[in-house]
Amino acid sequence: MAVKLTVLGCSGSFPGPGAACSGYLVQSPHATIVVDLGSGTLANLQRHIDLADLDAIVLSHAHPDHWVDLAGLDVAYRYAQGREAVPVYGTAGTRQRAEHLLGHLKPTFAWQDLDDTSHISIGDLTLDFSATDHYVETFAVLMTADGVRLAYSADTGPGWSFAEFGVPIDLALCEATFLAEREGEGILHLSARQAGSMARDAGVDRLVLTHLEPRTDPARSRAEGSAAFGREVSVAAEHAVFVV
Repeated sequence: MAVKLTVLGCSGSFPGPGAACSGYLVQSPHATIVVDLGSGTLANLQRHIDLADLDAIVLSHAHPDHWVDLAGLDVAYRYAQGREAVPVYGTAGTRQRAEHLLGHLKPTFAWQDLDDTSHISIGDLTLDFSATDHYVETFAVLMTADGVRLAYSADTGPGWSFAEFGVPIDLALCEATFLAEREGEGILHLSARQAGSMARDAGVDRLVLTHLEPRTDPARSRAEGSAAFGREVSVAAEHAVFVV
């Protein structure tokens, strides 16, 4: 059994030239979900699945680079496909912003507010959540299917760790917004070095760095993250696929 992660977008905080912000397609044998839906991700999602095949949407927090394409998905479902009550899981703050932008959530979306005790089943996927170290309420997510564990840090500063999930993680997708030279600036994001070190200490098996600010050099991030992790890490790129 395998779980497949497809990167729909990985620019941090704002999109780089021709790029999309945070969004990830996760597919198990009996579930298809997206985790975050930042600007540009809806267009990329349609290169991989029909929107009718999407089972649920998980939104980590209220910053627009992680959810704003929900507006376009609403239009697609309301006027092109006629879908209603599509499950969305997100923070209360994200819901409030989405309601303000869209003017409604129902009938298209059936929204459920998250907290860090939430435990959700979608097909054969189970999802558990952990509050991270960020400016607004933000949840990392652990996705499990038949013993395969995939984790996503969402946005976080160094006050949070994958160790909060308390189980071995086969593949971790971790934000690495900047390089170590910017540590100490009080920014609630991680450097590639911090991401690598945190994942190593948490016992992560494979590490993928994501959410790089467009000014951050991916080659330097890979080198810095690999040195801290103790073995080679990957850097997310649009349409890259990782199978666990």
